[in-house]
Amino acid sequence: MTSPLIEHTIAFVKKQLENAEGGHDWFHIERVWKNALLIAQGENCNLEIVQLGALLHDIADSKFHDGDETIGPRTARTFLESHNVSGETILHVIGIIENISFKGGNFERKFSSKELDIVQDADRLDALGAIGIARCFNYGGFKNRALYNPEIVPNLNMSKEEYKKSDSPTLNHFYEKLLLLKDKMNTETGKQIALQRHQYMEDFLAQFYAEWNGQR
Repeated sequence: MTSPLIEHTIAFVKKQLENAEGGHDWFHIERVWKNALLIAQGENCNLEIVQLGALLHDIADSKFHDGDETIGPRTARTFLESHNVSGETILHVIGIIENISFKGGNFERKFSSKELDIVQDADRLDALGAIGIARCFNYGGFKNRALYNPEIVPNLNMSKEEYKKSDSPTLNHFYEKLLLLKDKMNTETGKQIALQRHQYMEDFLAQFYAEWNGQR
């Protein structure tokens, strides 16, 4: 049974994201929330902070707000303050939101906690496996990117800014992010689930290239 605060947060997030891009909508948040609850079962953590972090982590993704990385934390803070959440909890949730993203894989977290580890793993799991593949191509279509171009090779050494501005073919994103996530998981549960989903993506890529090259 969820607390009144969590119920209010769910309602708020649903309203905020009702017109969001399909890979970053309420259903993405719901999956991350469920993943976080699953991972948290094996961890010593503050479950309320885990849930708030998961539910609010993409409340205003900078990708859809001209790269503004402050709007998400601001929106979350205003919501939490309006529900009289303690300052300590607000700071922790904001720390999760500000430090959860992949950002090209070269981003050093400026905040650490078990709760961030859990929510980060939960978010990364949603970028893996069948749903990860679906989200990847959905976003590529949203940005009108090519599916694949053999002449444009993946860039594995992008800076945070280069990563944010990249418009490379969708398939490159597998190499620039998705296939790297397996080795960046924080929790044992996250690592175990990521292994299976990673293999699913490897199998997909093998099939993709076979079809692209006219093979059986």
